[in-house]
Order: sequence, then C-alpha cells, then structure tokens
Amino acid sequence: MSLYKSGGDVIRILAFTAAIIVQSLGSGNAQTSQDGNVPSQAQQQQAAQVVNELFTDQPAPVIQGIAVRGNQRIEPETVASYLPVQAGMPADGELLDISLKTLFRTGLFSDVKLEMQPNNILVINVIENPIVNRVLFEGNRRLKEDKITEEIQLAPRGVYTRAKVQADVQKIIELYRAKGRFAATVTPKVTPLEQNRIDVIYEIAEGPKTGIAKVNFIGNEVFTDNELRGVVLTKESRWWRFFTNFDNYDPDRLEYERELLRQHYGQNGYADFSVVSAVAELTPDRKDFFITFTVDEGPEYTVGEVRVKTTLAKLDGGALVNFVPMREGQIFDSEKIEKSVEAITFATGAAGYAFVDVNPRLSRHAESNTIDITFEVNEGPRVYVERINIKGNTRTLDKIIRREIRIAEGDAFNRVLMDRSRARIRSLGYFKEVEIEEKPGSAPDRTELDVSVEEQSTGSFSVGVGVSSTENFIVDLSVEERNLMGRGQFLRFRVQASSRTRQVDLRFTQPYFLDRNLAAGGSIFNQRTDFRESGFVRDRIGLGLNAGFQVSEYGRGGVNYLITRDKVEIDRTTNLVDENFDPALVLIPGADFDLVPAFNNNNEPIVDDDGNQQQFFTRQPCEEINAFLTPSCESRGSFLTSLVGFSLSFDKRNDPITPSRGWRAGANVSIAGLGGDVNYYQTEFNGAYYHPLFGGFVGALKGRAGYINGYAGDSVRLSDRFFEGASTFRGFEVAGVGPRFIRSYDTTRDRFISQSIGAKAYAIGSAEILIPLPLPAEYGIKAALFSDFGTVGLVDDSTKLINDNPDFFVDVGDGRMLAPVQDDLSLRVTAGVTVSWDSPFGPVRFDFAEILMKEEYDQTEGFRFSAGTSF
Repeated sequence: MSLYKSGGDVIRILAFTAAIIVQSLGSGNAQTSQDGNVPSQAQQQQAAQVVNELFTDQPAPVIQGIAVRGNQRIEPETVASYLPVQAGMPADGELLDISLKTLFRTGLFSDVKLEMQPNNILVINVIENPIVNRVLFEGNRRLKEDKITEEIQLAPRGVYTRAKVQADVQKIIELYRAKGRFAATVTPKVTPLEQNRIDVIYEIAEGPKTGIAKVNFIGNEVFTDNELRGVVLTKESRWWRFFTNFDNYDPDRLEYERELLRQHYGQNGYADFSVVSAVAELTPDRKDFFITFTVDEGPEYTVGEVRVKTTLAKLDGGALVNFVPMREGQIFDSEKIEKSVEAITFATGAAGYAFVDVNPRLSRHAESNTIDITFEVNEGPRVYVERINIKGNTRTLDKIIRREIRIAEGDAFNRVLMDRSRARIRSLGYFKEVEIEEKPGSAPDRTELDVSVEEQSTGSFSVGVGVSSTENFIVDLSVEERNLMGRGQFLRFRVQASSRTRQVDLRFTQPYFLDRNLAAGGSIFNQRTDFRESGFVRDRIGLGLNAGFQVSEYGRGGVNYLITRDKVEIDRTTNLVDENFDPALVLIPGADFDLVPAFNNNNEPIVDDDGNQQQFFTRQPCEEINAFLTPSCESRGSFLTSLVGFSLSFDKRNDPITPSRGWRAGANVSIAGLGGDVNYYQTEFNGAYYHPLFGGFVGALKGRAGYINGYAGDSVRLSDRFFEGASTFRGFEVAGVGPRFIRSYDTTRDRFISQSIGAKAYAIGSAEILIPLPLPAEYGIKAALFSDFGTVGLVDDSTKLINDNPDFFVDVGDGRMLAPVQDDLSLRVTAGVTVSWDSPFGPVRFDFAEILMKEEYDQTEGFRFSAGTSF
C-alpha cells in the first residue's frame, strides 16, 4: 500500500518500503537499525535507488477507481470533481500532488491524504473543516457588532478556516486603530459543537484611546501652525471634541492630509510646494501621538500669460479664454486649473463638440515667479455608448432610471448630457448617491456607462409632534410613498392638527402616465384653517386634478383643475359694556348675542369707575348695524370655486437639492369662474439665481410676485387674497405685512389692535449668502445671511369704504387720526441670519431678523423658531 501526500512524499514512502524489501532479502551490505524494525540509512539509500529505477523503467499503476472516506457533509462525487485524475488514468506522481493541493485550496478540508490500495483503488481520506454556527464578540464597547460583522470573513453557516480567522483578527485590529485604539488586541476562541459545528468567539480588549498630543509643522513661514492645523483633518485631542473621530491617529488619513496641504498651498500660489515627510511618534506613555509635517513651501507664483490654443474650426482661443477664471497678475490657484478645464469642456460641448481633449500646459519663470498657462484644446476621438448598466437599484425598476438618462445606447458620448442625466436621476429623490462611471467597451471607440445608485427610504409612516412660532403646536400623522412599488409613483395620506389648522389630505401622482412623459394625478382634501390674524375661520373641502408635461430639456408645463366648497365664518368678539347697555342699538334685528355679568379670574365682579358692575357683550361682528363697512364681513358665507390653472417652469441649477450655480424660474396662472360662485384671475411668478462666491460661500437671489383681481362684478374675497409674513417674509409675523384693518390703538403697549385683510398684489425678493460652516456634513447644520425686501398691498375700493366715515378713524395718541383701513405699497426691508439643523429629533430652524424698513402698523418679530420630530 502506498501513501501519497505530495510528489516528494511519494518518493520517500516508496524508498522506505523498498528498504524494507532489501532488508527482508538479507542483503549482505544491509545494516539494520538498532530496533530492527526501521531500515538503516544505507538501506533507505539503496531503496531510493530501487525506487528511481522503478519509476524509470516501470509505468505508473492505472487507477481502477476512486473512493472517498471521512466526508460528512460533502458528497463523494463533489470531492472527486475537484481532482484532475479519474479512473482509468495512470497514478502519476505530479497529478496526485496537484490533486492534493487542489483539495486543500477549496478551503473545505483541514487535512487530506491520498492512498493507493493494492487493487489500484485511489482512496481519498479527508477531514472536513467545521461549519460556523455563530460568530460572537466579547468586550466590544466602542465598536458596534454590526460594524465588525460587515468587515470580517467568517459568518454563520460558513466554512471555518484558520486563514479566515487570522484575517478577521487583523481586520478587527485595523478597525480599532482607525478609531485611535492602537493597544487593542483580539483573541479568537473556538467552542466545538455536535455535527462538526463550532462557535467562533473573538475576545476583544479594546484598550485606551490613543489621542493626538500635538500637530507640529516644520519649514512653514507663509502660514502659521494654527492656520495649517485648520487645513488638515487630524485635530489635537481636546475634551470638547467628543463629536469627532479626527482626534486620533490614522495612518491612511495622514497620507490624505499630504494632499490637503498641497491643495491649500497650490490654491495660494505655491505651485512648488511639497511635504518632505509626515511622521507620527508615539509618546513614552503610549497614550498619544505627536504628528509632525515637514514642508518645503517654495516661492509664491502669480499668473502670467493665459492663452487657449485650439484646432476646433468653429471656435477660436480668444472666445474660449473668456471661460477661464484666471487673469494675468492674479495669485496662481491650482484649483482654478481644474475649473478651467471643466469650463472649457462644457463650453465646447455646448457649441456642439462632444469630444474634446483639454490639456493645460504650465511654464514657470523662476526669475519673475510667474506661470504662463496655455490650454490646448483639440478634438478628441469620437466614442459611442455601447451599453448602459444600471447598478444598485434593488427596488426601483430599471426603466424609472433609464427614462431620466439623456444618452441612449448607440449615441455618441457627450459629457454634458451625462452630467445632466446624473442631475435628473438625483432630482427624483429616490437615491442617496448617484454616480455615472465610464468603462472601456469592446473596442477603442466604444464605452460603457455604469449608472450606480444607492437606494434610500422613500416611504414613511410617521407620527410627528412639533412647535413653532406660527402654529404653537403641531400633530401630524402621515403615510407617504414617493416611489410606490419601485414605479416612481407618489402616494400620500396625511392627517394634521395644530392650533390653527386641521386637515385630511389624500394625493396620488403617476409621473409617466401610460409610459409617456406626462404626469397625471389627483387629490382630495378637507381643511379647517383659523386665520386668526384676519379674524375668520375657513372650512374647505375639495378635489383636484393635475397633469404635467415636458416642454424642453429644462422646462416643464402643467395644467390643473380644482373645485372647492368654502365656508367662511367670522370669529365672535367680546368686549366690556356697562349694565345699562342696549344691544338693540348696535345689532340688526334677530342677531344672536350673549350679555352676561363680567367677572375676573378671581371670580370678582368687574366694575367701572363709578362702582357699577360691567357686562361681557359677545356677538357676531357682522351682525352689527354698521357691519357692511367692515372689510371681513363681505367674505363670509359659503362659496363654490371652480378653478383651472396653468404653470410653466424652467430649472437650470447644477444641483436640484443643494444648488451652487444656475437659475430657476416659474409662472402660474389661475382662472376661477368656470362655474361656481367666485370669479377671479390670479398670476404668480417665482425665480432664483445661484452663483458661487469665494471660499465655499454661495450667493442666491430669489424673488416672488403675484397679483389677483376679480371680474364679472366680483371683488376678491378675503380668503382668496395674499397673506405674507413669517417664513415668506422673515422679520414679520404671519400675515404681519400688508393691508390691515385697524380697530384701535393700545397706548400702554404702543401697539395697534388690528387684523390683516390680505392683499391683491405682492413682490418679495431675498438676497442670501450660504455660509460654509466648519462642521462635518453629517451634523446637518446650515446657516445663511439674508435680506428680505418687497412690498405687499392693494385692496378693492369696496374694502376701503369704511375710510369714508370719520367716526371710524383711530386716534394714535399723538394728535393724529389714522384711517382704519391702511393699504400702502411701500418698501419693507429686513436682514438677519437663519440657522437650520437636521437633528435626530427632527428639523429645527431659527430665524433672527432685524427690521430695516416697515410701516407703523406692520406686525414684526425679531426671532422665529420651529421644530418637530417623527417616531
């Protein structure tokens, strides 16, 4: 019987066997070992010579069959399938050696032996690797178990091998080092179970966190150490840096910080800058690191001559140089080189050249410390899109993504259209990340596009509570799906209640109706809104239908129909009157009123100066005899509104979610009167322009304007007018800016007692500067400086009839009498700062505003806060 483990083993075993044969023949030259059972060295040498002669002169035995022993889970046929030898083949030593190594490489076996039986049956003896039942972690307090699990190789129901365990131990240690714990150790342990199963336990000793004692710089003269510490990510360990992981040593981060320093110096004119070394030294107590960067700054360069050379027929360098954001005499900025290449590529693409190569050439002049920059623009080889692959869409259908891609398979590749495709896919709101990558195709003039997306949650069931300066409290129950069944459909059912609003709303939208670029949808709703600033309550129930369609690559149109039933009620009012007051003198016959003795909160009678008890007089103000003069009363009652509207919008922003460049504009026109009781037309416009400024700041100009007017003898009812303020005009209360009905003037508080009556026209603009905060993006904190400016006003003449009666004029206390209805299209201006935080508890927003220009009757607020949460 012969034992095979490798080619060398075969020779040694056969040699050993031959030596025994020689011994049994009683060779005169044979020398036996001391125990008489093992052949002597001379016998083994002689046997080896015999074996060599056998392999030289005799053919290898033919394998008559293959048998597998020791297997428990793995079928014998599976084991035999890994072998390069089969029954009927010679038992060649090299093939047997390859067979042995092949079985070991499968990772299924901890030991394998090959034996050739006397009847030429090849027997394979195996010991299977155990199956992992569970992978457990002990001692991991600073790293969550799921974070470790996704990084290691061993997993339940997987095959156990020592190599995997060793790799897992090293990976866990690397994870802890990335968290700054360089003293962490991992000890693997195995608990055997029945049926060749095991539990693998990783015992982790995390050790103390290794911090950063100091970040030093050597060789820097232009920028101070503190300035450069602000450039690199690694921060010195301080007690207040509990939100960041950058106050520990990470060797991978150290390499990235070399590039950050190079970029910083390159953006400030130091084109020859280099990091000579970046060294991390552990302190003697092994608790902290000293990080030292040695730099060579080099000279400061300014921009010399800037030129663009091109071989394109329809474009010359003089035209393209205008797109380069660099001018002679400016401080050299390496980042602007990349921006120039992008700008030239985009400009040539817009001019019809989809394939261009832009190569910047830099010529340094050491004597003048200037750099001449030449951009060579040549037409590149034409490349066609061979295939578009969609990846990562585990839920969203392929066609939902493909219909947003502006390039089709077989089209010539166009980078401008590729960037536009990414923006359109991202604007869907279905994906957290969207990337489009070019890959080589089957030929040099072919390319494949990999569209990789990362799905994010598009459905939600939320019960929310919140507070705000406007609503006081908010309770919101909402079921929403923005990507229903992965088909891109929108469905929402919402119930909301607050101190001023109660509503039930059901909406559905199909963005590609009948697989055409035509959106169709509808909604039904029931609302009750307390417009306390105007003294009325509106109950509204309605049905809406809408359709949207594409008018251009960046433009979209829409049409909608809305039918509503409105019931407007005026709030009842209460005031003190003397005991001899006669309601018949002020109310119309049959009016409903309450007249009861007046008591204060301590249940004490309220008396006048003469000691007579007063009364609370509660009534409906529109039932007063002079109610026809009150602006609100003309709008009470029930009305049926049948409205058709049209919309048109264009969006050329570079990013639909966080824009930094581009513009958007829109217009809406609505006409009420196609049936129903209400006749008016309404037009609104809106737009915004974004432009990058400097240092990551982004400027934005926004504007809105609207006008509404009645026709066919109708005036504009109170509930249909424009009410501006709070979030729409920061610095003013809700409906705090625009026409007002002044009832009286409170001299003690220096405040008008008034109500908003809405406006027929408004024009409001906003200038903002978005501030790049030095905080990680995952904190979700944003800030902006703003200035809101505009005008709100214009009411119908019928609303101002009360101004014709001097008896209603209001004494403001300084000898002036003010008309009760104030309507002035004067300019209002505010300025301030807004801070928003996407907190774990929900969105939080703070608005701080200073009033620069206003009318004396406007209602202002210097601070506004809102917050909410979902669970």
